[in-house]
Amino acid sequence: MTGSRRPTSPPPPPRVIRLEWGLMEVEGIAPGKDFVLYPGGGHAWDRAVHGTRHSPGIQPGDVRELLGRGIGVVVLGLGMQRRLHVAPTALELLREAGVRVHADETRAAVGIYPAVAAGPRPVGALFHSTC
Repeated sequence: MTGSRRPTSPPPPPRVIRLEWGLMEVEGIAPGKDFVLYPGGGHAWDRAVHGTRHSPGIQPGDVRELLGRGIGVVVLGLGMQRRLHVAPTALELLREAGVRVHADETRAAVGIYPAVAAGPRPVGALFHSTC
């Protein structure tokens, strides 16, 4: 006789402990400036990897990592002065995958992140802590 298994929830993404201009502290990760967060972990966000600059902004490669981790919701912190844009191709990729997007100034994005992370869908985030 086989036992029935309940589906397991994905682990929550790490909590943001502190945010100030150019510095973020995230649970379980060394302090840094920009972060990629996802269920169960995260790491420093090297925006140069995919050519992410303020304009044209967050690139499809940046969000592909999150999609590969099965997220259903993404929170995007666009910088303390909202200077980081989101490339239309990245938004389209998220839309096609059925991912709900919350994009705002980074302080506001960090503020909504815990509530979104408490919801039923796995959450990922990209946070930029300067301009």
